[in-house]
Formats: sequence, structure tokens, C-alpha cells
Amino acid sequence: MGKTANIEAYKGVYIYAQQVDNKISNISLELLGEARKLAADLNEEVTAVLLGSHVGDLTDKLGEYGADKVILVDDPKLETYRTEPYAQALAAVIKEFKPEIFLVGATAIGRDLGPTVSARVATGLTADCTSLEIGDFPINPPANGEQKHNQLLMTRPAFGGNTIATIACPDNRPQMATVRPGVMQKIAPEAGRRAEVIPFDAHIEENDRFVEILDIVKSTAQTVDIQQAKILVSGGRGVGSPENFKILEDLAKALGGEVSCSRAVVDSGWKPHDLQVGQTGKTVRPNLYFAIGISGAIQHVAGMEESDVIIAINKDPDAPIFDVASYGIVGDYQKIVPALTEAIKAEKAKKAD
Repeated sequence: MGKTANIEAYKGVYIYAQQVDNKISNISLELLGEARKLAADLNEEVTAVLLGSHVGDLTDKLGEYGADKVILVDDPKLETYRTEPYAQALAAVIKEFKPEIFLVGATAIGRDLGPTVSARVATGLTADCTSLEIGDFPINPPANGEQKHNQLLMTRPAFGGNTIATIACPDNRPQMATVRPGVMQKIAPEAGRRAEVIPFDAHIEENDRFVEILDIVKSTAQTVDIQQAKILVSGGRGVGSPENFKILEDLAKALGGEVSCSRAVVDSGWKPHDLQVGQTGKTVRPNLYFAIGISGAIQHVAGMEESDVIIAINKDPDAPIFDVASYGIVGDYQKIVPALTEAIKAEKAKKAD
């Protein structure tokens, strides 16, 4: 890949403000929070790029959550997400406005859109990042002393989560990354804060890569968003069977929380992928996380170690989960959890009286 010409012309931290059905996705607000930190280190502005049809009324929310500017591409061709028109629009924005950094959420949409656009604007993309910072590259000064400053250092799990890689893109712009949902934190919204809105015509042209959407079928199943839960009761292979999850569900109900699980549970077909915590699942940071029958493989820990309080229950006293737990109980969860559930119910009944 050749170097980006006139690299100094690229300025500012940009995010793709994902919206679905004319509602700003949570990941967009998380990206704005992270963009503000990066922009502060660079003394630059934060710009959100909003694509869609009749989505102008969403710009206020982006301003309240940290955007200084919003580039608005409002076009009937963007009413529903399709790779080609969205890629055309985002690539046109990048070529016109020249962002130094461009962040995209690693959602189903972002994992499709981000790499497509990075190829069209001839830059690199680091996928599924869990940490971003501004620093020097190479990180350690080389013998010849040629070290570039103010680079975006993008960190992500590699080799199945067994190591962490930090990647830079020193010769091309923008520096692009997709960021895992739930990892970055939103900032508190500032009521009344407004972004400067810049309408932009991306000149989207229909071609043979356009697809026709015949129908959109929305699932009627009520799925739980474990990333929003304050209390999670999570089960692993050690729970033993799908029927035994009733014990965990009773505890979650008593606490007003939700049930989640490890990859082994999903692979066994006991629970849907939507409830999986970990590197190949979701990253969660609840106030309280119960890890029940979960050994604590690094891939699972990566998805829940930022929880405020972690309570591990496991028969194996040497289980790695105890290394990250705030409190650990060695024993049979089938005896411990029902007793805990009953104690919580009794305490709630006492308070109700």
C-alpha cells in the first residue's frame, strides 16, 4: 500500500454515527466518548458522520454526547443499510474532509462497512479494538531514532485472545479502527450542547453492486441486551445442563438482573449467542457479575473483567476465575445459589414489611 500523499492535511477525530430505524445506536455514543479523549490529546475537534434518510433530527443527540460537528449525508438511497451506497457515501466524506482518525463500531454493520471503506480510501484498518491511545510509533525508539509522534495506537486481542497486539498506521490516513461495543464509555450528555451540522451531497450513484431489499423481517423474540444490565448472573459449562440454568434464573430474578453465559454454553446449544460474554461474545461492565461454573478462560475474562464487583462460585479452588473475582466461593453452586436466592428473597420481604 502506497503512502498517503500530504499526510499533514488530515485532521480531526471522526466517528461513524450508526443509526438503525432512525435511532442512534448505543455504540455511536460510546465512540463519541472515546473520540473526545483522543481529540483532547491531539488538540483537535470531534466530528460525527451521520448517514441515512430523514435523519437530521438525530444531530442534536450527537452534539449532546460530544460531537463538535456532524457531517450529514441525507439521501433516500440511504434509508436502509446497504453496503454499496453507504460505502460510497462514507468514502466520499473521507476524501472530501480528510479525517486523521476514523472510528467505526464493530457491529454487524460496522464490520461490513469499515473494511469496505478503508479499501476504497487506500488505508489500513485495525478490527475489533479494545483500547485506543495517542502515542509514539514505534513504541520503543529505534536505533536510528525515527519515531513518529501523535499516532493512533490501536490495541486488540490476537491469536484467540492469548496475546494482545498494538497496531499503528503511520504512513496512511485516515487511521481507521473498528471498536468493540461495550468497551468504551459514553460521556454524560450535556443538555443543549449543539454540534455544527454540515450537510454533504455524496453523489451516490447506482451501480451493479447495489442490492434490492425485498423485505425486512424483524424478529419478534424478546431478546435481552446484557450490555445494559446492571446485574448479571452468568453460567458456564460447570452448570451442567440447560435445565440447571433455572437455578441461575431464579437468582437473577430475585436480584432484578439478567442471565448471561460463557461460550461453552452457547456451543452446547443451551443458550443463544446474544447472551454470551467474552471475546467472541459481548463485553459487559455491570455493577455486579456472578460467574457460576465458569473456569475463567482469558477469552471470557476479557469480556467481563471491568465489572464493578465479581463473585465467582466454582468447585475447583484453582479455577483462573478466582484471580479476577472480588469474592470467591469454592463449592457446589446447586447448594450455594438456591440458599443465596432464598436469603435475598427473605431480605426483600423483610424490607417490604
